[in-house]
Amino acid sequence: MSTRPLRFAAVATAAVLAATACSSSGADGKSEVTVWMYPVIKDEVASKQFWEQAEAGFEKSHPDVDLKIELQTFDKRDAQISAALAAGSGPDIALITPDQAATYRSVRGLLPVDDAVAADREAFFPETLEAATFDGELYGVPLFQNINTTAYNTDIFADAGLDLPTTWDDVLDAAPVLAKKGIAVMDYAGSAEQTLNLSYYPLLWQAGGTVFTEDGKDVAFDSPAGVSALQFLVDLKKAGGLPADAATAGPAVEGAPIATGKVAMRAVTSLPEVGQMRAALGNDSVELGLPLQGKVRATYGNPGLLSLTSINKDENRQSAYDVLAYLGSPSMQASLNKAAGNFPTRTDVKAPGSGPDFKALNDSLKYANPGEPSPVARQVMAALAPYIQAALGGDMPAEEALKKAAEEARGLLSRA
Repeated sequence: MSTRPLRFAAVATAAVLAATACSSSGADGKSEVTVWMYPVIKDEVASKQFWEQAEAGFEKSHPDVDLKIELQTFDKRDAQISAALAAGSGPDIALITPDQAATYRSVRGLLPVDDAVAADREAFFPETLEAATFDGELYGVPLFQNINTTAYNTDIFADAGLDLPTTWDDVLDAAPVLAKKGIAVMDYAGSAEQTLNLSYYPLLWQAGGTVFTEDGKDVAFDSPAGVSALQFLVDLKKAGGLPADAATAGPAVEGAPIATGKVAMRAVTSLPEVGQMRAALGNDSVELGLPLQGKVRATYGNPGLLSLTSINKDENRQSAYDVLAYLGSPSMQASLNKAAGNFPTRTDVKAPGSGPDFKALNDSLKYANPGEPSPVARQVMAALAPYIQAALGGDMPAEEALKKAAEEARGLLSRA
């Protein structure tokens, strides 16, 4: 793939990079390693304190290395990292997702990290390593796992005399019953800014479909499985089973219909969002279940990867490996997951809590899909999202919407 788009991105964000030095040795002879960390811990104050302590802990055991963990925001992360790679100035290590790893690797922006986990590779869950493995080499140390599952407002279902829906058919059956009470059975974040990994794709996987063909050379979301997933949403919308603004709604919980008793369930829910639901509705009114079942059960759950960028210099390579091994260690994972509410990528680290919520989320890990890595994954999402909105808005049938989206996506693939 050409790196021309990255060079353009570098020009556009030069100001961001001006203050960021590439990896080097400091004036005191120490090796310098820079990490770009993103908001794994939602609370800004807690995040700053956590990573400052992480820096200090590493430097205490590695006095010859100056570790700099720089906190970034998710806003424009792709453009920021792409610009850094193109300019050769930025972080040695960056927190990214598997689909980003596929993209950056395709433009030679990442370096393998097998050596960083050589000592304890067997301790990682195989699925988390597989998500970061391309052509037999590992391109990210799995730092944590996200997992999402179904959350219910149990009061709504109890008041309507309904069991908690666990399948698509259950959801469709409950929709008209609740619609008569002015309640949508399920929410959906159709905003174009929302990643499809947390909206349409879980339904696509539940239908037995995939975004791309197995060889990654074509899209497959316009298959009968893809049409059935989108038709499920369209049918729900027609039955009053989705909020009126589902086509454009964002993923927020606070202030949204799910938090005001106007929506009965959320099909893709993270642990922090469960906490927000409980804060709004009451502890006893919210319950987690397994991911919904269409043809199969499936949900989105992916590892956060600490990836080594091509910015890292040969003389700093071992120091970068040491940082990766330290941040991915059992003690660091345990403390990070406790602070962030995520799940471990290692078998020798326990889940960050106990009780029904953690059991439901832990049980859902086996249904997790980390997304489908592709150098054009994000561009395909951007092409597909407006057509899903059009189908939900009644502007075109589900099959036609996906057919038109696939035509655009195939154009992206051919140019890539």
